[in-house]
Amino acid sequence: MRALLAIILVAAGLWAGYWVIGSRTTHSAFEGWFDARRAEGWVAETSSLGVQGFPNRFDVVFEDVILADPATGLAWEAPRFQINALSYRPNHVIAVWPDEQRIATPEEKFRIESRDMRASLVIAPDAALAPRRMTLTADFLRVTSETRPGETTALSTLSLAAERQEGTTYRFGLRAEGLTLAAPARTRLDPEGRLPDRISGFTADVTATFDKPWDRTAIERARPQPTHLSVRLAEGRWGDLLLQAAGEVDVTPDGWPDGEITLKARNWREIVTILRSAGALPESLASSVENGLGMMARLKGNPDTLDIPLGFGGGRMWLGPVPLGSAPRLRLR
Repeated sequence: MRALLAIILVAAGLWAGYWVIGSRTTHSAFEGWFDARRAEGWVAETSSLGVQGFPNRFDVVFEDVILADPATGLAWEAPRFQINALSYRPNHVIAVWPDEQRIATPEEKFRIESRDMRASLVIAPDAALAPRRMTLTADFLRVTSETRPGETTALSTLSLAAERQEGTTYRFGLRAEGLTLAAPARTRLDPEGRLPDRISGFTADVTATFDKPWDRTAIERARPQPTHLSVRLAEGRWGDLLLQAAGEVDVTPDGWPDGEITLKARNWREIVTILRSAGALPESLASSVENGLGMMARLKGNPDTLDIPLGFGGGRMWLGPVPLGSAPRLRLR
């Protein structure tokens, strides 16, 4: 019995020593990261950095965090941020955000409110800290512009999953429910108020290839840029409207998409009205586009459902044969 007790005490002492060494190493690593960012000209501040969770966890708690990257103009501020890990699985971490945080870009500032916003992240056990898989969830999310007061966009549920596949290719899954658009966007898309206040749901299954892996350098230096996008299926529902998309595009070094996405639209005339209201479809072309799309839908056998390619090339985009103007530029700041 004495021998067993001695073994237990020795094991407990060794484990306690491991936790102490691990907590100090973790604390030093984060302090070093903040010091390195400040040396590069960042604003990188926290009023308190502590490691808790003895004996089975390393819970790193930051208070009053401010990070600002001068190269991109992006900044983030939070009263509290927490990174939790089991002491025997330090490469699987849980990040927990506060109920309120702020993000700033060179053009705008946003206040983000959420409930139970957290991410589970499994990273490679090396110095690069490249994520292998990740899930992020929030029971509620509201984004309010502080630059344009009163412009608020909200979600009732958000779920995002990502998994690294081969090389620099990642698969993403997104589910968002109960999207309420900011009033100006809502009015611009549906000026007559014919659609419900909420977009009931949006889902997407997308595979993206980047020019380099996502790892710690994505924050410290520059964001990886997409080179290829494959949309297995993206689907959005707003009232009686249903829009589905699938296809592939390459992305040029300048960020312009080149390829084709096939769109399937139910009650597509409402979508044409939305495009017209949003200014994406010039008034001079609207009637011709609607007549042409109506003919294509009738040829397919269902006048209310439309299958049509959305093409990209040379910085421009087309809906079938109809030019829509400039394509969106796919560059991450």
